[in-house]
Amino acid sequence: MSDGIMKRMGLIFKSKANKALDRAEDPRETLDYSYQKQLELLQKVRRGVADVATSRKRLELQLTQLQQQSAKYEDQGRKALSLGREDLAREALTRKSNMQSQITDLQVQYEQLQGEEEKLTLASQRLQAKVDAFRTKKETIKATYTAAQAQTRIAESFSGISEEMGDVGLAIQRAEDKTAQMQARAGAIDELLASGALDDASGLGRKDDIEAELERVAGGSDVELELARMKAELTGGSPAAQPAIEQGRPGAQDKQDNPGTINYNK
Repeated sequence: MSDGIMKRMGLIFKSKANKALDRAEDPRETLDYSYQKQLELLQKVRRGVADVATSRKRLELQLTQLQQQSAKYEDQGRKALSLGREDLAREALTRKSNMQSQITDLQVQYEQLQGEEEKLTLASQRLQAKVDAFRTKKETIKATYTAAQAQTRIAESFSGISEEMGDVGLAIQRAEDKTAQMQARAGAIDELLASGALDDASGLGRKDDIEAELERVAGGSDVELELARMKAELTGGSPAAQPAIEQGRPGAQDKQDNPGTINYNK
């Protein structure tokens, strides 16, 4: 199979899949899903703020302890000097100095965490505002979509273009077309049977050649009788013309040959 055919098949499959997904997609469900994802993101940001705040608080406690210990070393140095123990005072001040570097490092870390906490708190507040605005817009869109959907269904029901009504309309149209086709076929068969172009296979109503000839002669006799009547009217109904007319009628010769025969056609 060539690459062109494969690409074409892939395009057809994607287009049909996209159409099927578009039919199956409900904008209200999509909006709810998006809102749920935003809530999850907001929760993550809030947890981040809580974690940073916890770390900041831990550093704050450590910094407080170090500051208290530094103040204690300073008090010990003063007390050692008052007692004339310069060596103890020097040791206390040395420990204070070492601890002061730790305090400085903790203060830097504390300030950094405090800055991060402020940024995350601000981001959380902004995200909360966006989520609230999205929720309001989501509910508005859902309500509008639901109303439009109901209005469309009502309009389609009245106009008969909905999918269900369309199916009913097609069924009616097919029934009418089939009925008209059967009527036309029946009429055509009747015409063919009447004209003799089509034989009656059942034998019912079939006429032999003698009966057909008799009907033809009878039809011709009726024409002759009608013609004689018209001639009689034109001649004023003259008795002299009547025998001549009668001579043209079928059976007139038989009447002359046998006068005693009673004519039952009168």
